[in-house]
Amino acid sequence: MNNESINSQNPYAKKSYAWYMVLLMTMAYMFSFIDRYILGLLIDPIKADLGLSDTQMGLLLGPAFAIFYATMGLPLGYLADRVKRVSIVSIGIFIWSLATVASGFAQKFSHLFLARMTVGIGEATLSPCALSMITDSFPEKNRGRPIGFYTMGMSLGPAIAYLSGAAVLIWSQSIDSIQIPLIGDIAPWQLAFIIVGLPGMLLAIIVYFLKEPPRQEDPNLGNEEKPTIVEALKYFYSKAGAMGSFILPACVMTVIAYSQAWLAPMFERTWGMAPSQYALINGLLLLCIGPLSNNTAGWLADYLRKKGYEDGGLRVVILGAIILVPTAIIAPLMPNPTVCFVLLGINLIGIALTSSSALIALLRIVPSNIKGVSVAFYLMCISITGLLLGPTAIGILNDYVFGVEGVRYSMALVPFILGVPVLLMIPFMRKLYLKELKEIKLK
Repeated sequence: MNNESINSQNPYAKKSYAWYMVLLMTMAYMFSFIDRYILGLLIDPIKADLGLSDTQMGLLLGPAFAIFYATMGLPLGYLADRVKRVSIVSIGIFIWSLATVASGFAQKFSHLFLARMTVGIGEATLSPCALSMITDSFPEKNRGRPIGFYTMGMSLGPAIAYLSGAAVLIWSQSIDSIQIPLIGDIAPWQLAFIIVGLPGMLLAIIVYFLKEPPRQEDPNLGNEEKPTIVEALKYFYSKAGAMGSFILPACVMTVIAYSQAWLAPMFERTWGMAPSQYALINGLLLLCIGPLSNNTAGWLADYLRKKGYEDGGLRVVILGAIILVPTAIIAPLMPNPTVCFVLLGINLIGIALTSSSALIALLRIVPSNIKGVSVAFYLMCISITGLLLGPTAIGILNDYVFGVEGVRYSMALVPFILGVPVLLMIPFMRKLYLKELKEIKLK
């Protein structure tokens, strides 16, 4: 039976199986963030063992990962619109999990840099395929909740990374090295990479056996022949105003989110809080606030859409940006860690609302024949901005402006410079997005 006959009889997958697919994609997204965030907890132990500077650590936290995560996204998104997406995701999960394990065997900066680059290659496969499959499994008016659930991995992943990292750090205080058969002595930070990387390999096998959802057509947006990457980029350029309305706030969000990899050193250098204690508190904050906020974003976008607000997704993006920028600026400057954590908890709400709803706003205005490459383009934009500017700028400001003990000032300055101008542009950006929605309706 061909796809056309499947679509005519049952255009969407069985609801329970569709949510099973969403659950697996969310777990994969969660693992991807565990593999990204574990490095931020281990900055000072890695610096001590490998003799690295804050600038080098900034390069590992940002550009090393971004080089391929951003640039591979477009060709992988192009493939996601044409070939079996389940296979792409399965291979990608296995690659980034293996590279995370390999990070645990690094002996110098170049080893870690190469491993982080490979993690970026693997993780670039996930969101273009996952979001394409999610939108092909749910009707347009009901996509907010599954997309919000999927982006919950952005909160759960770091939470588990922090909690597992805290456990490893607390345990490592009583030992200098760990003896592993056939491998020998390794440092606790190396073991942390190995522990968080191994489960992803099992998930890759489970994902491989998922059924590929049939591709859907959207009568409002057109479904012409699938364009080349160059043609897709020309399309995005022609819609630059509408695309920028949610991409710019999302870029600010990623700058803030990825620069927070420096929070563990900031709490230690500013208030003398051990990284293990910071990781435990922050992990619990993420578990309590992040998933609820991600799902609230999806529910709120769906609710506004059903109430007749065509730009429901963008409205949630704007709300998230208004929350996350001021709290990101103020939190590092607080007089004690308790108040800082309170503001960071509020900041998490803003990050979750923005991250979830920006994807909803994107998929509302792009044709179904370029969903994969559209998500890849979006991720390329926010990843290049967030990963190159966020962690790297903090490291450079630490080394050359404020000093390593002044990391709190670096973390307040970056969101101020980049976030405030975007907040001032919100009314103009919303006008452009509404104009695009109006043009879609007239087609």
